[in-house]
Amino acid sequence: MMISLSEYLMLAAILFGLGVAGIIINRKNIIVLMMSIELMLLAVNTNFIAFSYFFGHLVGQVFVFFVLTVAASEAAIGLAILVVLYRRRGTIEVQDLDLLKG
Repeated sequence: MMISLSEYLMLAAILFGLGVAGIIINRKNIIVLMMSIELMLLAVNTNFIAFSYFFGHLVGQVFVFFVLTVAASEAAIGLAILVVLYRRRGTIEVQDLDLLKG
């Protein structure tokens, strides 16, 4: 039995919804916010791969590499910023970090 395109799209919609819910519900912890963004990017990648497979084009798989590159750089830079903020402030709570001045 083969999984249909609509089932892949439903899975991606659930993942994207969980990511949006994680951002809306938990606004205190930056790590959870970053994980929610990663879930949303995973949902987009699932859509790209599903459409690429079912329509027979490799363009979707090429876009997945670009999305993975953005996700990896976002995670690396975001975590580096979090380490610096934790060392200076002693916390990574969003409410305590909104007092940053340029």
